[in-house]
Amino acid sequence: MQDNALLIKQLQANDERALSKLYDNYSGALYSVILKMIKDEGIAQDLLQETFITIWDKSHQYSAEKGRFYTWAYRIAKNKVLNFIRKRDILIQKEDLSVYRIEEEPVKFENEFLKLKGAVSQLEEHHQKAIELVYFNGLTHREAHEEMEVPLGTFKSYIQQALKKLKANYGGALTVLFMMLK
Repeated sequence: MQDNALLIKQLQANDERALSKLYDNYSGALYSVILKMIKDEGIAQDLLQETFITIWDKSHQYSAEKGRFYTWAYRIAKNKVLNFIRKRDILIQKEDLSVYRIEEEPVKFENEFLKLKGAVSQLEEHHQKAIELVYFNGLTHREAHEEMEVPLGTFKSYIQQALKKLKANYGGALTVLFMMLK
């Protein structure tokens, strides 16, 4: 821990050797986390490099009083992966899916979606809002709790409570919600 404190101070003083040593110490663990999330070695390597560039650029923002260096670096890596996934997913439709349309599926899905909409509308207002922000508007928990102006822990409990109520009262509708997430 003493060595890390010295390395971090050197990093914050723009010492490239300190960055190299921190890379040696933490790159394996961070790469493992990134690879588990992204499942593509080439992209994982690029994101690891971007993570350490950000660590270099923002090293002045790290504070040992707020937490361990690894935790700070892990959050940077995780955010890099999530941002990459968000940018990649929705932008371009690469296949013409209309060829594979089956007439019964849209009607069945529409009926299930209407059940889900009805199920969500039966929840308490704050639970409805939490589900809407995360599952229909695509916000992260962190973004959504800020939108609702409640603490993050409170927001997460809203989501858990809402999902439990939906599962208890409307099991089939909850299945549709999870299908939409995939």
